[in-house]
Amino acid sequence: MYSETTEDIRITVEPSYLEKQSDPDENHYVWAYQIRIENLGGRRVQLRNRFWSITDAMGRTQVVQGPGVVGEQPLLDPGASFQYTSGCPLSTPSGIMVGHYEMEGPSGEMFEVRIPAFSLDSPFQPNRLN
Repeated sequence: MYSETTEDIRITVEPSYLEKQSDPDENHYVWAYQIRIENLGGRRVQLRNRFWSITDAMGRTQVVQGPGVVGEQPLLDPGASFQYTSGCPLSTPSGIMVGHYEMEGPSGEMFEVRIPAFSLDSPFQPNRLN
């Protein structure tokens, strides 16, 4: 599990490899990741946009951005949380994701909340000793 707090917003990520949806013989590997967004502060905030950088084991990076998450722009009162699950396919047996959410405060001010970098590891990733 990975966690990071920015401006009283805690983001917790738990990735998991989806063996039944993956096909290593076809270089198709799939992960789910569950994200929990917690408002630890005293102001109401709304998630407006997401920004992801996804890098596979070959160093190829894909950028994904857009409004909200899973079709929603959740509004979080103080002490509230929002949880969702999404997924990521790769053509390599491992990778890494990192990003941020763009949040809006009660006065319309926009600020970024970091999503901690997290690894996407499958049982097909060879172990390397450095």
